[in-house]
Amino acid sequence: QLQLVESGGGLVQPGGSLRLSCTVSGMTLNYDDIGWFRQAPGKEREGVSCINTSGGVMTYVDSVKGRFSIFRDIAKKTVYLQMNSLKPEDTAVYYCITSRCGATMRPLGSWGQGTQVTVSS
Repeated sequence: QLQLVESGGGLVQPGGSLRLSCTVSGMTLNYDDIGWFRQAPGKEREGVSCINTSGGVMTYVDSVKGRFSIFRDIAKKTVYLQMNSLKPEDTAVYYCITSRCGATMRPLGSWGQGTQVTVSS
């Protein structure tokens, strides 16, 4: 059974860093693209970053380019989202989900619980 579990969220001051983890069970990481989405209070969910099946293509929404990076550990079946220089507007619940990477990220699977990221002084 396919399951993706997010972890690593928390409270951080502006300018700080967090690393989110997405641990996958029920499939290998080269089976589907994996994307990170986020949803802030009162806003629609948006695609943040995506990594394709080969791990060679990574995409980012403009607002996080240069600050966030996505990478994976095949052996640990985990996809990470390293978030640096965090801003209050990055505050949201972050979700990982099987996706279709591209100019517009598309979620394919089912949403999990997500992990809360709060950027505040």
